[in-house]
Amino acid sequence: MSKRNEVLRFVNAKRSYMEDRIKDGIETNRKGVAHVTLTDAEGKALSGTKVKLVQKNHAFRYGANLFMLDEFDSAEKNQLYRKYFAEGCNIATLPFYWSDLEPEQGKPRFAADSPNVYRRPAPDLCLDFCEANGIEPKAHCLNYAVFTPEWAPKDITGIKLALEKRFAELAERYKHRIDLWEVTNETFWGGTGFRCPFYHQPDFVEWSFKTAEKYFPANRLAINEAHSRIWQEEYFFYDRSPYYMQIERAMLKGARIDSIGMQYHMFYRAEQEAELAAPFYDPERVYDVMDTYEKLGKPLHITELTIPAYSNGKDDEELQAEIIRTIYSMWFSHAAMEGILYWNLIDGYAYNAEPGDMTAGENYYHGGLLRFDFTPKPAYHMIRDLFTKEWHTELDAESDAEGQVVFKGFYGDYDVVTEDGRKGSFSFGKNPGRFYINTSLK
Repeated sequence: MSKRNEVLRFVNAKRSYMEDRIKDGIETNRKGVAHVTLTDAEGKALSGTKVKLVQKNHAFRYGANLFMLDEFDSAEKNQLYRKYFAEGCNIATLPFYWSDLEPEQGKPRFAADSPNVYRRPAPDLCLDFCEANGIEPKAHCLNYAVFTPEWAPKDITGIKLALEKRFAELAERYKHRIDLWEVTNETFWGGTGFRCPFYHQPDFVEWSFKTAEKYFPANRLAINEAHSRIWQEEYFFYDRSPYYMQIERAMLKGARIDSIGMQYHMFYRAEQEAELAAPFYDPERVYDVMDTYEKLGKPLHITELTIPAYSNGKDDEELQAEIIRTIYSMWFSHAAMEGILYWNLIDGYAYNAEPGDMTAGENYYHGGLLRFDFTPKPAYHMIRDLFTKEWHTELDAESDAEGQVVFKGFYGDYDVVTEDGRKGSFSFGKNPGRFYINTSLK
């Protein structure tokens, strides 16, 4: 039996179930009927007008972390990173790790020209890039215990005051530029109390969300957790799963959780892939998890994703791309899922690694979508093609007597162009249904 069949054995065994859910889910959850009325600059309906409608962006989010922005050793590499990120993403995770953003108390690294910390580009630099390229920024993370700075108070009252000051400063500077904020991350790791004694207190999650709501009243607030605590058999017991119950408890205690984050790092060595990673690709498991967490009534996000290729060999890279196509399709088809964020865009620059050092574990260092030499892998092309070609709407149409064009298409942003060069734009989605839209062509 080939490696491919071993790794995808659950997918192959349950392919009919998976493909039915993907097909039905995409058609039902990712498309809607748009009634677009074309008007001229004065608001008069344009009847019998031939137009081309082209989707330019998805309502569904897909992207990666932006941790290597301008971090490379040459201008050419930095430009290539910017190019491939902008061409392949419509959302980016920005680093707001407390210990790296404020290594010295009272001197946060907000400005683009702040002192460099590796893999932690300054927020202003990241936001300038995102806004210039139409990419939605997402902040990671307000209260992540592992990244509590050394200078932070060691008593509970003191660290709460310091955290509240941090929340207030971030909100004052960024709440109007960043909508989605992760509030807590990986709260099932017992050892993080050495950095943040508050971590072991029973109100850690609830206090963090209530304080975030105080300073970010109009922003979306997200919780996030490690993949093993969500998808792994030992931790998944439907609505009795630990993460599910943590969220449910926090909400019952008044925490406003707007979004549920789910990591999906396949950090297993090559020789373990068929045994340890393959169960995560089981279509029934994937849909059972999503169906369960959907009951909480909040959108889901895949927040951190790594699928290793293990080498730059043709077979390994093609298998990586096939796995990505499979799981992206399942996630994209589900009504509760709103976005997928890959983790490291490029090989060889993982956390805790020297650039290009591939010796400590091929699972970390071949987990990118670009090779170390900045050439795109099949996986990069796969993701981009799914969202810009396969899951994409583009059509020629002619407005009726009332100036209306009716079509079914993927939710997102659209451009409209007439034969004589007049242009307009419109958006529709994210919820299933019919949409009535007016767009002026100028």
